[in-house]
Amino acid sequence: MYATVVLGVWLPFKLPATMFGISAIGIWTILLFIYAFIASVLPITTLLQPRDYMNSHELLIAMVLLTLGVIFASFGGNLHMVAPAVNSNPVGAPSLWPFLFITIACGAISGWHSLVSSGTSSKQVRKESDSLFVGYGSMIMESVLAVFVIIAVAAGIGMGLHTKDGQTLMGVQAWTHHYASWAAAKGLGSKVGAFVVGSANMLGAIGIPFKLAITIMGVFVASFAGTTLDSATRIQRYVITEMFPGTFRNRYIATAVVMLFATFLVFSTGANGKGALILWPLFGAVNQTLAGLALIIATVYLKSRGGLKWLVTGLPAVFMVVMSFWATIINQIKFLQGNVLLTIINFIIILSILWIVIEGLIRFFSVTDAGEAQFEQA
Repeated sequence: MYATVVLGVWLPFKLPATMFGISAIGIWTILLFIYAFIASVLPITTLLQPRDYMNSHELLIAMVLLTLGVIFASFGGNLHMVAPAVNSNPVGAPSLWPFLFITIACGAISGWHSLVSSGTSSKQVRKESDSLFVGYGSMIMESVLAVFVIIAVAAGIGMGLHTKDGQTLMGVQAWTHHYASWAAAKGLGSKVGAFVVGSANMLGAIGIPFKLAITIMGVFVASFAGTTLDSATRIQRYVITEMFPGTFRNRYIATAVVMLFATFLVFSTGANGKGALILWPLFGAVNQTLAGLALIIATVYLKSRGGLKWLVTGLPAVFMVVMSFWATIINQIKFLQGNVLLTIINFIIILSILWIVIEGLIRFFSVTDAGEAQFEQA
């Protein structure tokens, strides 16, 4: 894999700007959807698990490189924190509360991981006791990665930022240019770009050419997006099958329905293949709502075991549900000003949060300290 990455730097493969009236992004999307379909219907151990192993090794290599990059760049005197310690009121940004807590995810707390652990990870562990090491260990590892991301976007980017007009900005000037306003750093590309450039700068401190470093980090980010794609397809297939067990029991039909809806969404804005980005503003609130749901389930279970262990998950559950609900209400007010699609979907999210809270409270107060058997039966 890394051989092809190195080869691709000097012999890049580029699709034409358009093919069959579809943009290059659209073509890549179709190819990825074909892969996701195949990965979803095959047994996990045939394709998804080996691909996960590849990505886990890639993650470890990238983190070792980043560790060395941080050390060498720091001792070389080129790595400094250029981001302000506090920037409480960026131009055009929403309020810090509650959006901070639905923006920072995955490295802190993430509902998506609860879906992955129940839908795919549980089918790969050798024995149940391995789940603690796999689940807890992977989240610790992702938290470490989150620290590297912070270093890259708050310090690494200051080692050199090449602008579209040919300038190379350094230090605070580089950070200020990229994060000039909320709108400037709002898009997905801007967020990922800051991490890739900052990381590539740090890899340069250990002698890796910038062009190669950019490619290594770009593939690193893209490949992990790919792991999300096939896992999400499989989990969505499970959801459809559970909701309509009679109609969509066949995995090929259920997966085809998933891919058809995804394809429709991707090309809903035309042949550029960027239609799915319409839903990007909903990601944070949905992800953290799922986190609240997972914490509520864990809280009810711990309550059934007796004692006060449920406080470990109960307090974060309350916090996440409140933050997610607060953010969705603010978003709903904004979406009502003209975005019908996001208004409808966000309203469904609000109803889901209320449903989750009511169900959780009912179950929490109905489960006694000695009610483990009752919980398991339910």
